[in-house]
Amino acid sequence: MDIDTWWGLVGRAREAAGDRADDRDPPDDPLPGALTEVLAALEPERIVDFAVTAYEVTGSAYRWPLWNAAYLIEGGCGDDGFMDFRDGLVLLGREVFTRAVADPDSLAGLPVVVRMSREESGWIGYESLTGPVKTAYERAGGAADGFYEAVKAAGRGRMGPREPDGENWDAEDADLSRRHLPRLAALFLG
Repeated sequence: MDIDTWWGLVGRAREAAGDRADDRDPPDDPLPGALTEVLAALEPERIVDFAVTAYEVTGSAYRWPLWNAAYLIEGGCGDDGFMDFRDGLVLLGREVFTRAVADPDSLAGLPVVVRMSREESGWIGYESLTGPVKTAYERAGGAADGFYEAVKAAGRGRMGPREPDGENWDAEDADLSRRHLPRLAALFLG
């Protein structure tokens, strides 16, 4: 699946979620259900293509600077948390995602991040894009127990990097975080 088509499907789900697409809080987050609806209208093979491309897109965000930004925003961020963060970042749309991968400090301009810095409601992460995608696959007629094998076969080694890219620093070192992520540090470190 080409990247424009892929982001177009995410965009359609965001449109369906309406004004709550950027203001998500579990358990009433409308965006995963909207994504399921958009994808369920596709053939199962296209949904598998979407899943493979999702791994590639989130793999492009597997970068130390973004991980350290997630660490600041979430008050800590391990492996699973960073997977959730990247999946949720995808749901914020192409423009936000692309800007955040290039400049993680840009996340400081998102209203949800500002609210999180005030310890108000909000969360960027999403537990797993696989859930809504697999549900769509099954609803479109794909075999319930065949989703993961289909994705694995279609991906054939295209699933993303093993190690994060970019410069790393100790995310718990406030001075280094202020130097690398000044806007986020101003929000979360005072």
